Amino acid sequence: MKKYLVIALLALAPAWVLAAGGSVPLDKANIDPTNKQSLQRGARIFVNYCLSCHSAALMRYERMGTDLGIDEKLVSENLMFTGGKVGELMKVATAADDAKEWFGIVPPDMSVIARARGVDWLYTYMRSFYRDDSRHIGVNNLVFPDVGMPNVLWELQGIQEPVITTVKGHDGTEHKVVKLELSDPGLQTPREFDRTVRDLVNFLDYMGEPAKYDRRQLGTRVILFLLVFLVLAYLLKRNYWKDIH
Repeated sequence: MKKYLVIALLALAPAWVLAAGGSVPLDKANIDPTNKQSLQRGARIFVNYCLSCHSAALMRYERMGTDLGIDEKLVSENLMFTGGKVGELMKVATAADDAKEWFGIVPPDMSVIARARGVDWLYTYMRSFYRDDSRHIGVNNLVFPDVGMPNVLWELQGIQEPVITTVKGHDGTEHKVVKLELSDPGLQTPREFDRTVRDLVNFLDYMGEPAKYDRRQLGTRVILFLLVFLVLAYLLKRNYWKDIH
C-alpha cells in the first residue's frame, strides 16, 4: 500500500523532483574544527557506521590518533576492527566487486568527500533520508535522489516520511514543498541526532585536510610577524633618513 502511495505522490507532485535536486536549501553544519571531543566522536561514528563500506585510503589510523589526541592503544582497541597496525591506511575489507553488486556502484572513498561536496551538503544529506518502499533499499534522499546508499544511521535517527504541502508565493503562484517528518523515533532525539551528524561531518572535514587548522594558525602567526616587522622596518627607515632630509 505504501509503495503505491509513494508512486502516487510522485505523479501528483512533479515539483518534488525539482525540489529534490540542487535546489534543496542546505542547512548550516556549523562545525568546529578545533573541538577535539567532537572530532573524536565523529571518528567513532565513522568507523562504526561508514568504514565497513567507505574507505578513507588517504588517512592513517596513527595520524588520526595523534591529531585527535587519542592514545595509540585506544585507537587499536576501539577504532580498528580489521586488525593490522595503527600505521596502516583506513581501508575497507569489503571487496569492490561485492560492493558494486550490492549497491550498484563501488562506494566512494571518503578521504576528501568534504572538500568535494562541502560540509553543509554532507550535513543536510545525512539528515534527509526518507522511507521509499518503491526502491530496493527502501529509502531515498531529498538532497541526492535515487542514491544507492542505505540510511546507515536510521537506528539513531528513526524513520522519516515525506509530507507534501502547497505554498503560495508572493506573486500568488502555488508550488509544492516537501518536508520530512519523523514517523518512527530512533534511539536519539532530533537534537541529539543533529549533533551526531555534525560530529561526523566535522571528522570528514578534518580528514579532507588534516593540517588545515595548523596551517591556518601558522598563517595567522606569519601575518602578525610581517605586520610587526613592517612597523619596525618603517621606524628604522625613518631613523636612517631623518638626517638626509
